[in-house]
Amino acid sequence: MPLEIKTLHAVDAESFDYIFERDVDIPLRTAKPNIANDPLLVRANVYRPKAEGKYPVICTYGPYGKDIHYEVFHSASFGDVNPKHKSAHSAWETPDPGFWTANGYVVVRADERGAGNSPGKLDSMSQATGDGFFDVVEWAAEQPWSSGKVGLLGISYYAGTQWRVAARKPKGLAAIIPWEGMSDYYRDRVRQGGILSNRFIKWWYERQVGSNQYGLGGRTERNWGTESLEGVLNEDELKANRADQAEDTAKWKFRDEDYYLSKDFDLADIEIPVLSAANWGGIHLHLRGNVLGYMGVSSKFKYLRFLTGRHDIPFYYDEEVAEQKSFLDAFLKGQDDRGWSVPGKVPPVSLCLRKGNPGYNDAAAELRAFPRRAELEWPIARTNKQKYHLSAEKTLTIAASDIGQGTLSYTALKGNIVFKTASFTEETEITGHPVLRLSVSLRELDGSTPSELDIFVTLRHYDTNGQESESRPRLKSIDLVLTKISVFYTGAVGDPCPVVRGWLRLSLRKLSQVESTLSKIIPVRDYLSTDVQPVEVGKVYTEDIELWPTNVVVLPGETLALEISSGDSEGVSLFEHNHPDDRNEARLKGLNDIHIGPDFENYLELPIIPPE
Repeated sequence: MPLEIKTLHAVDAESFDYIFERDVDIPLRTAKPNIANDPLLVRANVYRPKAEGKYPVICTYGPYGKDIHYEVFHSASFGDVNPKHKSAHSAWETPDPGFWTANGYVVVRADERGAGNSPGKLDSMSQATGDGFFDVVEWAAEQPWSSGKVGLLGISYYAGTQWRVAARKPKGLAAIIPWEGMSDYYRDRVRQGGILSNRFIKWWYERQVGSNQYGLGGRTERNWGTESLEGVLNEDELKANRADQAEDTAKWKFRDEDYYLSKDFDLADIEIPVLSAANWGGIHLHLRGNVLGYMGVSSKFKYLRFLTGRHDIPFYYDEEVAEQKSFLDAFLKGQDDRGWSVPGKVPPVSLCLRKGNPGYNDAAAELRAFPRRAELEWPIARTNKQKYHLSAEKTLTIAASDIGQGTLSYTALKGNIVFKTASFTEETEITGHPVLRLSVSLRELDGSTPSELDIFVTLRHYDTNGQESESRPRLKSIDLVLTKISVFYTGAVGDPCPVVRGWLRLSLRKLSQVESTLSKIIPVRDYLSTDVQPVEVGKVYTEDIELWPTNVVVLPGETLALEISSGDSEGVSLFEHNHPDDRNEARLKGLNDIHIGPDFENYLELPIIPPE
């Protein structure tokens, strides 16, 4: 039977400092039906200044629930939010309507299809997501209270969708600020180096997406939004009306499968102004996407801003909001106080330099310790690429003649080897894209014959005082470098994380045959089903491994350590790669060997920035 569409649109012009419109029906004009009897609409809340006039619009579109208050969604996080961005309608990872309406913007917050109060099939980060968002943007540009200019602003999911919809060029879209949001679904989020990052996706989907499915009962009782306007669906109906991202990402393995092809787009199609905000601590999910997203767009006015701190809170810092507002004012209001719209006036890159050891999850200490510096391009043109060779003595040495000869072994699934530098003698800045070249092979172990080798790479930073960190257990018979204090940085959820990471599944080692600007900076792989190559026991493979972009300033007396492991290592937090099918013991169990000597190449290439 056709779905009986109800309308509960309500307008409140008295209770708040802004006009609040709830459950506005937005027709989907270009989107295609994705369930039987699809009504082709989404619902949004609209927050408008009380004064008459036409205002620029800030849109968000996502599955977390337009009616779930931030304090309910994540109370601990909300407690740390800048008080200037707390209102009756604050919501997780989105711009606060109280602040933005007071500054002359309309805020449109839409429930994605199949989520909250929007009917349809719940299929997050899909083609349907882009279709719906496209229609919402064009609708917002045409409303009587709209100036016709729309900007996008939001964190994580509400950033990742911005790249996709901007590439579609909807009418009225004038600027985007993807704040910590991946731009490459496969490489950034799902299968890093070809290895499934399953734990976070499952946790995220069950807690933040599936729990808000349209038609799911009990949401009002849980204070998790409200019951769907058209009523509660039974379990069979709910299952038919959703695509479980945890199940789908485990099932589909290659970028040429329809699941991933349907999510693909070309960054070069984005031509509007972009301010991409990348967090150095986002080494498991978003960091790469913000940097490569910036590099890939065709926009005449594009800017890359680096920051540190947790994933959720810096978005609301006074300094960061001032950047957001100044940028949007320039391109949505024509009020350009900084020169964003003047070619060459604002340096395109704003670095935050991780210098010193202020601890982690301490926003005030980080803001005091980490200075800012402007740059004219990314990667930085004056970069010196310095090779640190892996030695048989487990050191990282600049002198290739000092590597010695031998085979270093570690067990698959749980083993590792750590290589350390000597203490640095002068302050050294590392900013850019590290690359590891590694010569590895497989051996049998306890009668098992492995056919796959997963490589996990971690770069760590150690302080000078020779003390163990209170956040680490006391170490016994492990390399001496680990008896120094580990300099942890703030990860996405306030967790201690290392400098940076990289990954590679050896059967997906084939490099892209398409030469590009990016392929001159990092090894680029397509991860196609046709790219799969066998991994043979006893054969040595010399491969380049991409580490995600990074920054660290190493001070005199400090050291770096390169950890090569066969699985996730310390500081991974929620972002584990441990799916039993993807990390199958029968394929992986064995000895992994690193071959050192004049016939093999093993080095970490670091982007060193010389003093100005």
